[in-house]
Amino acid sequence: MHIVSDTRFEGTRYALVDVNGTRQLLVEGDTSGFSGAVSGGGRLCPLSAENAVVLRTRLPWLKPQPLGTQISAGFGDRLGIATPGHVAAVRGTGVAPIFAQQSVRENARTGRTPQGVLDDAMWGVLECDWREPWGADADHMKSLEHIQPFVEAGYTFYTIDPSDYVDDAADADDLDTLERKIERLDWETLASTPDAAGAHYLRTFALDDRQLAFDRPTLFRALAKYGNAVAHTVRMARHLQAQLGGDAFDLEMSVDETQTTTSLHEHFYIVSELNRLGVRCVSIAPRFVGRFEKGVDYIGDLDELDRNIAGHAAIMRHFGGYKLSLHTGSDKFGVYPIAMRHTHGLVHLKTAGTSYLEALRVLANHDVPFFRDVLRLARERYTEDRKTYHVSADLGKVPAEGALSDAELPALLDQFDARQVLHVTFGSVLDAYGSRLHAAMQIHEAAYRDGLKAHFDRHLDAFRV
Repeated sequence: MHIVSDTRFEGTRYALVDVNGTRQLLVEGDTSGFSGAVSGGGRLCPLSAENAVVLRTRLPWLKPQPLGTQISAGFGDRLGIATPGHVAAVRGTGVAPIFAQQSVRENARTGRTPQGVLDDAMWGVLECDWREPWGADADHMKSLEHIQPFVEAGYTFYTIDPSDYVDDAADADDLDTLERKIERLDWETLASTPDAAGAHYLRTFALDDRQLAFDRPTLFRALAKYGNAVAHTVRMARHLQAQLGGDAFDLEMSVDETQTTTSLHEHFYIVSELNRLGVRCVSIAPRFVGRFEKGVDYIGDLDELDRNIAGHAAIMRHFGGYKLSLHTGSDKFGVYPIAMRHTHGLVHLKTAGTSYLEALRVLANHDVPFFRDVLRLARERYTEDRKTYHVSADLGKVPAEGALSDAELPALLDQFDARQVLHVTFGSVLDAYGSRLHAAMQIHEAAYRDGLKAHFDRHLDAFRV
């Protein structure tokens, strides 16, 4: 038996131990409620959902909490074993972490559950003795039926994604078409009328450093494009409030996964309407200019993005009380200083598959035959798997698994096209090689943790408080 971590609290010992390659929880002292085999003067317990529930009642810092408007970062973990590396990177930065973060789409592809994602993060928190507040994000929820499993698991941050209700075509519609679309909006949920919207918005609003003037085309475009998205967000938020029964939570509204950018007027309209309807968000994720693609740095003119984020931050300050959220935020090293400068720390960074890519980097350095198998499968699956992602990798620029020497393989994790191909095919890879990948990361646990820390040190450097 190898002791991985050892925690003592209120007279009871809680030690994570490795027994023949399997992690277990050793409880010595008050073992009531835990299930497992008697071991000496204690109980040796599997890392089950049932034991996790009991442990959270014993060690209060193992429960995720709402984080409010603190500067924060979400660490998606598609393997369920990355939390120690995330803790190592975030410790001492002043950034509030969300260690459990997975979207409905990602859970479907990995075969994981909301409860499993949260429990995996919790075991990592215990291992690292992290006792500061941390959050759990039910990411990109699109429908009412998505909510309950996350509530039952104990999530504290809920990202509503109404992108299916965003009308991207409104950007190019003429005024007559916009008027017809406005007539068909869900005005009952919006508790308003077209005339009332016009009376409220057809004027100039003074922000801290600029004027925002609405005319009829600008307002009608905002209404047609985002009116039903606002209504759906309201329905989702009210259902969520009813499910939580008064428990505190953080709410985010995300419209970043759309084909068209969110104008400053549209951002203003969205937040103004949500506030009017009693839906208060801790963060808003607009669709910024340029391209935020998976696994690579920002694609576009950084000067244009600077001006764009400055405008969105001015709207954020006008309404107060929420953060700008950078979705698909991993590896956007050119963006972070801009966001910090304009938000003064009212920002949330959301990362996901970049931790999975660091696992593949470990393979490329320590298990070359396995990495070649992963690369082969990723090239086969990319055309299909990319369909639900905004990516632009050219498969023709990704070498076949046998075209490079062993020494050349790690560099693929830093090459644009290969990085995206490897990123978005995670579901197919986990279906084929999930157990093998977990076993490899167990063998190379220290290398994975150290790689994650180095990678996220780069991410968090600009956000240090």
